[in-house]
Amino acid sequence: MSIKKAIYAGTFDPIHNGHIDVIERASKMFDELIVVIAINSKKSHLFSEEERIDMTRDALSHLKNVEVMFFSGLIANLAKENKAVALIRGLRTVTDFEYELQIALMNRKLSDIPTIFMMPHEKYSYLTSSIIRELSRYDQNVSEFVTPKVSQMLKSKI
Repeated sequence: MSIKKAIYAGTFDPIHNGHIDVIERASKMFDELIVVIAINSKKSHLFSEEERIDMTRDALSHLKNVEVMFFSGLIANLAKENKAVALIRGLRTVTDFEYELQIALMNRKLSDIPTIFMMPHEKYSYLTSSIIRELSRYDQNVSEFVTPKVSQMLKSKI
């Protein structure tokens, strides 16, 4: 019996409850889920790689079939190396779909691995890491959107 692995990649700067919701549901669909802290060359990050890995591992520690790692290359290559059967991508809006579709089609061209689009629960559909960072900059309470560790790290960082 082969193990079915999937990969969910993102910058997770920081991880929030919308991400966690998608990851929890995806972890039930696969034997193993690799959550990849990735670099997006178009973004500047508030948190370092190590901080993002630490926050993400803490947020997902209750999921025994989830591994968290950092990767700086093409996710399609990582998926092939790990014999992943699917890539997971979160969608919130139609705008997300247009961007994510381009990435999914290129990943399929590079690796022939399908992408599964998952929407977070409606209560998280408006959440982005950017919004959470911005709220934190203005000293707003973000505890309902992130884990206690992330909330604490935001307070100490900003």
